[in-house]
Amino acid sequence: MLYIKFLLTIILLTLSFLTTASSGKLLATPGVSQIEGAAGGGLVPWAQLAGYASEDEVSLNSFCSRADVTDYRLDVCGAQLNIFNRVEFSYAQQSFDIHALTTQIKQSIVGTKIRLYGDVVYSRWPQLSLGVQHKTLSDGAVARLVGAKNISGTDVYLAASKLHLGAIAGYNWFWNLTSRYSKANQLGLLGYGGPNDDNKILFEASTALFLSRQVAVGMEYRQKGNNLGLGEQDWKDIFIAWMPNKHISLAAAYLDLGSIAGVENQTGWYLSVTGYW
Repeated sequence: MLYIKFLLTIILLTLSFLTTASSGKLLATPGVSQIEGAAGGGLVPWAQLAGYASEDEVSLNSFCSRADVTDYRLDVCGAQLNIFNRVEFSYAQQSFDIHALTTQIKQSIVGTKIRLYGDVVYSRWPQLSLGVQHKTLSDGAVARLVGAKNISGTDVYLAASKLHLGAIAGYNWFWNLTSRYSKANQLGLLGYGGPNDDNKILFEASTALFLSRQVAVGMEYRQKGNNLGLGEQDWKDIFIAWMPNKHISLAAAYLDLGSIAGVENQTGWYLSVTGYW
């Protein structure tokens, strides 16, 4: 099934080259695709909406991503719809492989993001967006085994993003701050809630420096709860993103995910491709 998704993405990317992207947004301003389906960085959703649609346009995007760390692998494929640069709808299907148990966990995520204020480039203050992500596990056996209370849950987040043109030695500088209310354990792959019930407002952040109009380097941080008492740790990455045109973007990153399900030192790499039309 995963190979079919990758094939569909390749087809959609090919079709995207046959269309005309919106000229109303600067190149790279939508960011890339986040592992829960929203527009943003790899780990953190940003205030920007997916794609290059302006206020009188609609855009549709597709993406696939892979994160491979010491003992686990996460594959994600999904799609995003931007309506009039006001509302983003997204869908993502996650497949999480646990190498030691030869087990795979699957989760579907349906998301919505609404632009509340501003523009990431042109408004004086940062762009603000409110997002919701509803997540459902296809099989909750592993989640229940480790003590999760539920196999589905909903995250709510508020994101603020701003791109400062020529801010650092003539280079464009981007930053994003996101606050999230969540009961998810490891994005929800290990269910929701648990003995500690450590759900709270969590902090996430991203920053990037554009070395050119097409290339950005940066880092991300994502705070995590610890509902299960298994020592869930905050996530970090260092990334590079390449956006050669308004039809495709690619992102690669070094990941430090700390402890996952009590297994420490989960480091590795991340790769993502998104097609726009």
